[in-house]
Amino acid sequence: MGSLIGELEAREAAARARVEELEARVAELTARLAGEREVLVRLQVTRETVAEVLTELSGRDVDAGPAVAAEPVARVESGVRVVGAVMVPHWREGLSVDVLPDVYRDIVEVVADASSPMQAKQIVPRIGLPAETGKIEGTRGKLKRLVERGWLVEDQPGRFAPARRDR
Repeated sequence: MGSLIGELEAREAAARARVEELEARVAELTARLAGEREVLVRLQVTRETVAEVLTELSGRDVDAGPAVAAEPVARVESGVRVVGAVMVPHWREGLSVDVLPDVYRDIVEVVADASSPMQAKQIVPRIGLPAETGKIEGTRGKLKRLVERGWLVEDQPGRFAPARRDR
């Protein structure tokens, strides 16, 4: 019987070593994934910001130059050019949330349904995203854009509420 117990102990030790090795690899991959998610969010926000700047510049400057002309351009509504990304239009009378891209519409609806101003970290799970730093920061950028465009207000730093309008 001693050899059977010894064999089982040896197999158990080998299995434990494999488990520990896999756990270490999972931890390493998890850390790498978190880093790459942050890079992805920063790149998405940068791309959206550049697209907005190019859109604003092309609206003011008739001769946009070859760099802007090389970008894909789509018309969303008359007179509005979107360069490489979907644009969040400035709010104006008669404009509904239906004109917003899905994620922005979801954000506005969550904020509108809230009884008090909300923070980005409260909004993220309500729009179906994991409550991770990258998702919270990406959502915060979208909230700031909605404030800039007149859809929301930020009366206190980091706390967002619907813009008050007569409807």
